[in-house]
Amino acid sequence: MRARDVMTADVTTVAPGASIAEAARLMLDRRISGLPVVDRSSGQLVGLLTEGDLMRRAELVTERRPWWFALTSSPEERAQAFVKAHGLKVEDVMTKEVVTIDEHEPLERIAMLFEERGIKRAPVVRDGRLIGIVSRANLLQGVAAAKIGGTGPDDSEIRSTILATAQADAGVRTPVVDVTVAGGVVHLWGNVASEAERDAIRVVAETAEGVREVHNHIRVLPPSVLEWKPE
Repeated sequence: MRARDVMTADVTTVAPGASIAEAARLMLDRRISGLPVVDRSSGQLVGLLTEGDLMRRAELVTERRPWWFALTSSPEERAQAFVKAHGLKVEDVMTKEVVTIDEHEPLERIAMLFEERGIKRAPVVRDGRLIGIVSRANLLQGVAAAKIGGTGPDDSEIRSTILATAQADAGVRTPVVDVTVAGGVVHLWGNVASEAERDAIRVVAETAEGVREVHNHIRVLPPSVLEWKPE
């Protein structure tokens, strides 16, 4: 399963110019712990506001810094900390360096990313625009659904799907390529006449259900060398 299969598509967002109080009320009303921050004019994801960001507010005891912070931090770090603690708008407090994921990302890789980065959620983006969000709860639901629903297509079915889709939908000349699948790991072999054709079969394989990994060994040769004509 992939991010698009488990993500929450109806995502509550907030604008960067919204007030901290407005964002906090929104999180309480919707019972959520994180809000993607989206620029209303461009639709681009510009940040993420979480409970952790709000816990560093001046209104809370947790904002107090250890005595050594002023001695070991740079003027820039102290300035940034002050803005986060006292700023009135979402853009002052939000996390700007957001870890995002692609809609085709497999769940096992998302789980590893969460563990490595120590995060609980990640926005799903397409061309920089927010299309969903995946949380730890979504991952658990995906794992449970996979166990209930079975193991998915076997290697033979995956291979057949890739070849059929490549020829019917992607314009790939399948007589000059081959596909091997073992344990959900796909290897693409053969020769094609263009980089576009090579990319097309790779994308077909990457988006096929049950595929865990794709290795593309296909070479691009001049069309005259292939000498292939459709029947």
